[in-house]
Amino acid sequence: MSILVDDRRQATLLSGNVHQPSGIAIAAFLFALGWLRATIKMASLVFQAEPSMRHYCAMLRPGKKYSVYDLRQLKGKRCLTHIHVKSAEEAAAAEAAGIDLMSCSFDTPASQARLPLIVAAAPTSFISAATPHGLASTEEAIRIGFRAVETGASSVYCSASPWIIEAMARERIPVVGHLGMVPRHATWTNIRAIGKTAIEAKRLYDDLKRLENAGAYAAELELVPQQLATYLCKKTTLFLMSLGSGPGCDSQFLFSDDILADYDERIPRHAKAYRNFLQEYQRLQQERIAAFKEYADDVTSGRFPKGSHLIEIDQAEFTQAVARIEGS
Repeated sequence: MSILVDDRRQATLLSGNVHQPSGIAIAAFLFALGWLRATIKMASLVFQAEPSMRHYCAMLRPGKKYSVYDLRQLKGKRCLTHIHVKSAEEAAAAEAAGIDLMSCSFDTPASQARLPLIVAAAPTSFISAATPHGLASTEEAIRIGFRAVETGASSVYCSASPWIIEAMARERIPVVGHLGMVPRHATWTNIRAIGKTAIEAKRLYDDLKRLENAGAYAAELELVPQQLATYLCKKTTLFLMSLGSGPGCDSQFLFSDDILADYDERIPRHAKAYRNFLQEYQRLQQERIAAFKEYADDVTSGRFPKGSHLIEIDQAEFTQAVARIEGS
């Protein structure tokens, strides 16, 4: 999962292109509160049960459209749709649109607090949560992996070494790795297509096998030539998620930022914008400014507030009130 997305979003926020929560976002929040109450009630029952039952209840995700088992069964049969979302509002829209898979960030306190809302907004969707970069130990990786799954994620994304991924997989945490151009490791490759030479293609294949042997069930394949990506998809049991690597993988992955064009940068070559949300945000911001100016002008000119905006007191009561105040 590209870390560039969060940077883009931060830039958008800093530029002032921030929209207020919609009805969908508010509804998702209220739904999340109900979900959290149900979770707390379930937790009280679970912790009265046997330890093995506690683990089982935490890992069980009833009502999901897909499981890891299902994704493995679908490998090579059809290409699934896959979107990285960054809010409950987007998650609800993706589920309503019939998107197969979702992913989201889980690498900051804010994104970790947001995950329950995203899960509540898209309760039947398979959602992968991206763990922080720079996991210091296998113990930390396992702890964060379980926290994500128990919060509602169907699996976790991790761009760390096969050694770290193997530790999580050993505990039966479903892990998505990353192959090709990995933004978090881009200082070693630069941001470019990976695998355009025979030597680099072989190295990519070796990395794929190391990830497979570590126990990952899937991997994002970013900026790899489409012929090589299609070939590699047939040479592995990993569920390969194409991010700019052509149509020959098991899912086609895009970021909501690119689909909605909600940032002020050039859309990546491998992506496609279907709407222009940045333009809409800018239009709404101008509407905000105009509304605030109209309000200020009305106050200055005396047009606001009018009689319809005022609260009246009975004149006799008012006279009596003044007498009491003056006489005190």
